[in-house]
Amino acid sequence: MQQELETYFDRLWPICRSVTGNGLRESLHILRELVPMELVEVPTGTTCFDWTVPREWNIRDAWIETPDGRRIAQFKEHNLHIVNYSIPVNAEMDFEELDKHLHTIPELPDAIPYITSYYADRWGFCLTHNEYRDLPRNGTYKVFIDSTLEPGSLTYGEAVLKGSSDREILFSTYVCHPSMANNELSGPLCQAFLYKALSQMENRRYTYRFVFAPETIGVIAYLSQMGTHLMNHLDAGYVLTCCGDPGDFTYKRSKQKTALCDRVAEHALQYSDRRHRVIPFAVGGSDERQYCSPGFNLPVGSIIRSKYQEYKEYHTSLDNKEFISFAAMEETVELLTEMVRILELNECYENTVQFCEPQLGKRGLYPNHVNPTFNREALHNLLHLLSFADGKTDLIDIAEARNRYALVFEEAIASCREKDIIQ
Repeated sequence: MQQELETYFDRLWPICRSVTGNGLRESLHILRELVPMELVEVPTGTTCFDWTVPREWNIRDAWIETPDGRRIAQFKEHNLHIVNYSIPVNAEMDFEELDKHLHTIPELPDAIPYITSYYADRWGFCLTHNEYRDLPRNGTYKVFIDSTLEPGSLTYGEAVLKGSSDREILFSTYVCHPSMANNELSGPLCQAFLYKALSQMENRRYTYRFVFAPETIGVIAYLSQMGTHLMNHLDAGYVLTCCGDPGDFTYKRSKQKTALCDRVAEHALQYSDRRHRVIPFAVGGSDERQYCSPGFNLPVGSIIRSKYQEYKEYHTSLDNKEFISFAAMEETVELLTEMVRILELNECYENTVQFCEPQLGKRGLYPNHVNPTFNREALHNLLHLLSFADGKTDLIDIAEARNRYALVFEEAIASCREKDIIQ
């Protein structure tokens, strides 16, 4: 998986994405090789609750020419050099005027910052503070931005893996940032490879919905079309962001705090012995803000590794391929797959023999003690499952009563189902 993750990363990395435009569409078309998603176009000017879909932005080139003839802050060298959604400019000006449009991070002098201006007609350039300090203060600068802001549309992608039930699990990620690794490509890539894994899962109980959309306005547009459906069908959901670096996992709870999404994620992280922390819902974050907004209040949490705004490389050119780990991304996909397995298993089982223990020997489920492969732990898990299978207690509670990972009961559940002693 790691090699394939890296191959797709390298293809997606140079694309200048935004909340609209051809870079967004190109990225979604590449991801469609992994996830056969339907692409939806939402026209400019469409009202989505309190928001309006903006004009479509596309850019071909941008640069600054210094008084001594050097071209700096070139878009084609790094797409973070341009303030995302900058209006077109072709002008000459002195340093004092240009300086109003320049952005740096003095405390990270080698980093290019990531700046946007989606909803205000502005322009600007981003450069390292070291480069900024060396700029001539006298003379005439030339500024060129070859961009367009025109009526068009916003694009999002959706794919659905049908299960035997119409109850749904949602995975959502954003595809609107330009060349950043953890705070952009890790989410879509982990979600795409999770889709690949789940598409091979047999006898799915849940229906799984995968959303790839521009952050905030994209999910707002999506919810304007699918929000009522999710309110009627969603049992759990997760936003994936910043999940590709080797840091500890972070789980951000839904606003409901103890929804199924919260219980599954926290159980999986605790009992799989992965280093992690759990944080409460807060409005600083990603698209869980929209899914958990008051009118919807959907059961949606967020899976993160090093949390946005808490690592110095965030929203800078330092969030690059060297910062992430494809082994860590594979581990994130493994965790998500385990969470899905728990969701699939997590039912309220009922022992069909309610009075005293079922006679396991006659069903071939009680081991022969002279057998050197006798597994006492497996037997105790089986007996524990049957003892708590009262039709009211779900698997997570059953597992935690024994201080075990829910997945260790997978074999016992399969054996009991085969012998018709749980339902």
